[in-house]
Amino acid sequence: MLRDDRSGGGRRSNAARNVLGEPLDICSISPMTGFYRDGCCNTGREDAGSHTVCVVMTSAFLEFSKSRGNDLSTPVPEFGFPGLKPGDRWCLCAPRWQEAFEAGQAPRVVLRATHEGALAYCSLRDLKRFAVDLA
Repeated sequence: MLRDDRSGGGRRSNAARNVLGEPLDICSISPMTGFYRDGCCNTGREDAGSHTVCVVMTSAFLEFSKSRGNDLSTPVPEFGFPGLKPGDRWCLCAPRWQEAFEAGQAPRVVLRATHEGALAYCSLRDLKRFAVDLA
C-alpha cells in the first residue's frame, strides 16, 4: 500500500514557527542539539518528549535535571553526547522546562529558537519572563 506523504508523514515542517509566530531560529550547532540533531528545536510525531524549548544551561538547572534523573552534564561518547555546561544552548523537553519552572529552577529561554509546539506545555507569558532575546 502506498502512503500519501503530502501531510509530512510526521516529519518536520519546512515552515517551522517559533512561539512568536516567526520562522524558527537555530538553537545550537555546538553542541549540536534538537531531537533531529539539526541544531533546531524542531518536533514531529516521533518526538514524544517535545524537545521544543531552546534554553541556556545553568549550573542550577543542570543539577536540578540530574536530581530528576536526567543527567545532562555527563558526556556519553557512545551516543555522541558531549555533556552540557553552563552557557550551552540546548533543545529541552517542554514538560521538563515546565517542571523546572514550577520548582523555581527554570533556565533562560531563547524565544526565537523555541518551537511553537512548546505552547502545548508552557505558557507564552512564562516563557517570555525567562527570555534572553526580548529587547
